[in-house]
Amino acid sequence: MSEIPAKATESEDPSDGARADTADERRPGNAMWQSSPPGSMYDYIKVASFSINAKGLVDQWSLRAEQLFGIPAERAVGMDPVDVFVDPDLRDRGQRKMAEILDGREWTGVVPFRVPDAADGECGKEGLAEVYVMPTRTAEGDRAALCIVVDVRTLRSIETDLAASQAIFGQSPFGFLLIDKDLRVRRANQRFSATFGGTPDDHRGRGVHDYLQRGEAERVAATLRRVLQTGNSITDMHVTGFVPGSEERRHWSVNLYRVHSGSGRPIGIAWLGTDITGRRAAAREAASARRNLALLNEAGARIGNSLDLETTARELLDVVVPGFCDLATVDLYQGLLAGDETPPGLADGSAELRRVAFASAVSDAPFVGGGASVAVGAVHHYPFNSPCADALRTARPQSVPAEEGGLVQSTLAVPMVAHDTVVGLAQFARTKGSEPFGDRDRDLAVELAARAAVCIDNARLYRREHERALILQRSLLPPGDPEASGLDIACRYLPGNAATEVGGDWFDVIELPGHRTALVVGDVMGRGLRAAVAMGELRTAVRTLALLDLEPAEVLAALDEIARGLGTPGGVQQATRTARQPRDADLSEVYLATCVYAVYDSVTRRCTFANAGHLPPVLVEPGEAALMLDVPPGMPLGVGGEPFEEVEVELPEGALLALYTDGLVESRDHPLDEGLQAFVGALTDPAQPLEDVCDHVLNTLDTHHGEDDIALLMARVQGLPAKSVGDWTLPREPRSVGRAREYARGQLLSWDLEPLVDTTELLVSELVTNALRYGEGEIRLRLLLDRTLVCEVWDAGLVQPRRRRARDTDEGGRGLQLVGLLSAAWGSRRTPQGKTVWFELPLPDGETGLTDPAEALLSLF
Repeated sequence: MSEIPAKATESEDPSDGARADTADERRPGNAMWQSSPPGSMYDYIKVASFSINAKGLVDQWSLRAEQLFGIPAERAVGMDPVDVFVDPDLRDRGQRKMAEILDGREWTGVVPFRVPDAADGECGKEGLAEVYVMPTRTAEGDRAALCIVVDVRTLRSIETDLAASQAIFGQSPFGFLLIDKDLRVRRANQRFSATFGGTPDDHRGRGVHDYLQRGEAERVAATLRRVLQTGNSITDMHVTGFVPGSEERRHWSVNLYRVHSGSGRPIGIAWLGTDITGRRAAAREAASARRNLALLNEAGARIGNSLDLETTARELLDVVVPGFCDLATVDLYQGLLAGDETPPGLADGSAELRRVAFASAVSDAPFVGGGASVAVGAVHHYPFNSPCADALRTARPQSVPAEEGGLVQSTLAVPMVAHDTVVGLAQFARTKGSEPFGDRDRDLAVELAARAAVCIDNARLYRREHERALILQRSLLPPGDPEASGLDIACRYLPGNAATEVGGDWFDVIELPGHRTALVVGDVMGRGLRAAVAMGELRTAVRTLALLDLEPAEVLAALDEIARGLGTPGGVQQATRTARQPRDADLSEVYLATCVYAVYDSVTRRCTFANAGHLPPVLVEPGEAALMLDVPPGMPLGVGGEPFEEVEVELPEGALLALYTDGLVESRDHPLDEGLQAFVGALTDPAQPLEDVCDHVLNTLDTHHGEDDIALLMARVQGLPAKSVGDWTLPREPRSVGRAREYARGQLLSWDLEPLVDTTELLVSELVTNALRYGEGEIRLRLLLDRTLVCEVWDAGLVQPRRRRARDTDEGGRGLQLVGLLSAAWGSRRTPQGKTVWFELPLPDGETGLTDPAEALLSLF
């Protein structure tokens, strides 16, 4: 109902009348005046009223008329509505209609109108109104009229919105519900009723407990109440339940949002749900496939890392338990373990086996798979008619029946087949409560067993060869792919004798403090175990000397002394004492070696070389041809008597540095000069990945002569960016300690390393304080960011810091102890101008955790 104009002052909110719910309104006789949820229709459409006196002028103007036309009552009263609102071309016709109305005739029609311009110059709006004019009389008996106006455009917009809403609701491919404030269904679409049965009207008044089980229904109801109270929508809420006539568990993705009336009052919740049961099943299948693939990747990485048969079997079980099964065993043919070429009894599966590995995620008891339990290390065989014997005979996996009342519910017996030969049997079992093995699990078990079988067979073959020499040679080479700060590293090693894999060539990549790297390539003269042993001792000595942070020439000088003592029972000192005594030379006890030692600084991109009789390094600068660096060769290690020289070279960004042994460039068919030219000529495209460059060099040169070992070490220069370096000079004054902390904090924050700020500030303060108290000259602070954070404090003092243990009564002496506790590593080295004290911290996303400074401080006392 529209309001009746009155001169009395009404509420400023025109919806108050629709919201009123007084005792009078609840009386049966006044039912037509009630405001029924979700609200009055006048909350949505624009309806206004005003009255006209006998002169055709406005004498009453309602609040809704003020809102519709934007004209206040004091301005509207006394206006001629035809002159004010009607277009000039239609005013004559409007005046005639007004006269007819004042003569007592009702009129209804659609009239375009225009609101007059406001007093502040704002242009009036245009509209279209449906007008209903009813003749009336005033208290004095004069003729008048009451006008009711409806905004036609708003009404048509509502009609369009209702039609669109009906189409969306009815044609939606998703289950659509409108739920009232009592959490009851007010309306359901055809899609929802098709899923849960019945017609859409059958679902009116139902609640979530009518569709879902109790626990799930209570969770959903709580969510509905929360949406109704807060107005926060819910997206992709997963709901689980059943549909009538089906035992299959279904899954739905539900979106919820609160619905409001035209006045903004909450009236309920909209429920939009879609069935994702198929999607969930596909996701589970995909997750299972990903788990299987990850398990295969893990198996490829972890199985076969040893040449030991038992170790390889245990590696298989480490992979499958508990990720794939709960219990597992590996049995290998006893003949294979004893070294027999062909194990007996493979035809019927009755040969003796030894249980070499067992793993369990639920019990330490031996695996029970039919028959008596077998302990690890015991020799046994399976009965002829057993599933395990059948698997060994046919080389196909078999299912083992579960025992009554046992722990295991599903077992697979999988033969381990390598190169068409069965080498053993693996059993995988799952206990009750786990999912039984399926076809996909069976295929995965076969693949895992096959991979392990190949590794076991390879281990068996290698065990027949010169096992000790092989293990020695492998242990003397750097493990894995070397990594270095500011360098991309690639390396190759080819033994001169494929049968023994023993030689005297070696290479090494050693990380030094300050993001520096030592590159080493050497060659012990001779072949065989003797050369390999000497190479191992020299390589260990090089790593030890490198960690002392000596200059390259000093490293080679010390290494020369070590090499001279290798052939003397008393070592280096005995060799020095007997060097002056005349004796017959025993060439079998002379150890000579060549070596090139280079130290690369990733901050300055400068590399310092020292050479002990080795072939010159090769450098390829971007856009330039390869060239051999002019590094003084020096005398081989073990000769003694001559100092070694150093050469410092600045390497441009992207340059390629190659270190190698003579086996790469020299053979009986190719002289050394010819081989060097061929090697330089092979480095034609250094921009390729280093692994490809190494392969290209080895494929281009004659590397299959088998006369000598080949070691190749390539490094591409990738200097530390300037933004990863913080460098400051501090005056020698107490205020420099606080300034150093400020510099460190600011730099770390710019690197987004806030977790390291407190620890770094504390350690920087300790090192700078030590430099002030015990050092000399200006202090230099440098921060380097690469794979780790390195902090260096430089001064001109020559005294190296020495860590000592402070007594409980000492007031000081704990600074370096604190540095050692909080840092991953620390140390000091000499420089041409004094010394450098450094410490290193792992980055927050690294594998090494950070030490709490507070705990470190407390541990000192």
